[in-house]
Amino acid sequence: MATAPRPRTTTRDPGELAARLTAWLDGRLPGATVSGLAVPGSNGMSSETLLFDLEHPDAPVRGCALRLAADPAAYTVFPVYDMARQHRVMGLVAEHTDVPVPRVLWLEEDPGPLGAPFFVMARAEGRVPPDVMPYTYEGNWLHAATDAQRDFLEAESVGILARLHDGFPAKEAEFLLPGGAGSPLRRHVDAQRAYYVWVVEGLAPSPLIEAAFARLEELWPDDEGPAVLCWGDARIGNIVYDGFAPAAVLDWEMAACAPREVDLGWTVYLHRFFQDLTVGFGQPGLPGFLRREAVERRYAELTGHVPRAMDFHTLYAALRHAIVMLRIAYRQAYFGEVEVPADPDRLILHHAALAAMVRGDYWTGEE
Repeated sequence: MATAPRPRTTTRDPGELAARLTAWLDGRLPGATVSGLAVPGSNGMSSETLLFDLEHPDAPVRGCALRLAADPAAYTVFPVYDMARQHRVMGLVAEHTDVPVPRVLWLEEDPGPLGAPFFVMARAEGRVPPDVMPYTYEGNWLHAATDAQRDFLEAESVGILARLHDGFPAKEAEFLLPGGAGSPLRRHVDAQRAYYVWVVEGLAPSPLIEAAFARLEELWPDDEGPAVLCWGDARIGNIVYDGFAPAAVLDWEMAACAPREVDLGWTVYLHRFFQDLTVGFGQPGLPGFLRREAVERRYAELTGHVPRAMDFHTLYAALRHAIVMLRIAYRQAYFGEVEVPADPDRLILHHAALAAMVRGDYWTGEE
């Protein structure tokens, strides 16, 4: 998927959205108009992001971004899209930390105006490491950078996690705890299991994902560590960079109250996901970038917290990513873009890596 044309994610028409957005804005800023509506090239697979210019003399900002809950007619990736939750998280991060997040403006929870809830924020200017083609491939700005520039970007990006985890009051994050019993980590894993059950409802289950859940139980950390505000989708593809310095941290829909390592494992594995794809297609990628040992060391130096149980947390990241990938593949099948094979595990792009993590030999010689 990372090297093929992007799968379909919506049935919405941008022109119609622009007209409906203008009508909605008129209730906030009478006479306001929308111009330059565009879908960013880095638009994600779940919620939609639209960029536009707000034309009005009293506009709080001119360049805006709209975060719109997924199109309910397009086989959504997640069962629930809580835009008010994302809006609240971003506002709290701005209030309590110096992590750069876009200024949040309006929240609309009524699905009537655009067909789904949404919020509007200030547009962040800069560049984002691309997913398609992945930044690990030759020909993009990050791959073309010097080793020193990438090292700086890596250090600054790990610093984002350190400042978020250390700076945000843990008590303020408790509203993000899923329901149920047990520790924050147990609730987080149980919520992922419930998500997997939803993904495969009426379809063939994934033996590999179920084996990964079983392996998690065997690796469960004796000391889970304290829960903090986790960004959730903690990866460099969700950061806008000014040069090589983070200018804005995006995409908070997976924010959680969980151990720090939930974010660290995601950061480490999501880079490895793209690196493995790149090597599989015969390119060297960026083998010295965002290595697990370096990320753990940098984080410990910044926070005094030595990451723990990272075999568990990198497996958990790969497992969570597998569930998302399975859902996206089933959406491709829904739109007739792929056929479902007899073995559903083949729909998981990184099934070989996940299987190696379940066996326990993926990180051999890499740590």
